[in-house]
Amino acid sequence: MHRAYQPLTPANNIFLKRLWDEKYFKTHRKKVVGAQPMIDNKPPKTYMHLHIKLKKLQMEGGRLASVERDNRILLERMAHIMRSGGRVHSRENKDYMRKSLNKTKRQRELLRITHENLAILRRLTSKEPHYNHNRWHHEWKMNQQYMMNISKFPHSWRNKNELNIRKMKQVAANRWIVDQFQGENKGQGNRKPFEYIP
Repeated sequence: MHRAYQPLTPANNIFLKRLWDEKYFKTHRKKVVGAQPMIDNKPPKTYMHLHIKLKKLQMEGGRLASVERDNRILLERMAHIMRSGGRVHSRENKDYMRKSLNKTKRQRELLRITHENLAILRRLTSKEPHYNHNRWHHEWKMNQQYMMNISKFPHSWRNKNELNIRKMKQVAANRWIVDQFQGENKGQGNRKPFEYIP
């Protein structure tokens, strides 16, 4: 095998030249693997006392212990009340009727307001109107007749025109919906096209 080796520099013994070159190459590879970088690219040190705040944990533990103690005391009191029935009888007495101290005053005030409203209503209904709406209606009818006599176009042309405009808008909206529907259904087989009926 050493006869096939072609050294870069001339040598008398090719076998020994090959061994020396392999030795130099292994030494070089070891140096490359074990070389220390000139730039420190290691991550910085992590200090646990900056991430774990022991004082905060201690205060939280003390607060939780205080809450637990208060809850336990409250539970013991509730259990004692359930066993003994308590010192105060809090059940509602059915013979006692609740009453308001101002009930009669409120009723008198409501009655007074009702009487005043009825008096105002009587005055309003008994008063004759100042304007005669029947005369106004008669005058309006006469004005309508005058307008029909002097108008160049029929009296109902505006209503018909508005109705035609509304119909045209509806037809345009229906046509747009049909176009959208047919555009979505393209390429779904030989389906019969959607017919529009105005």
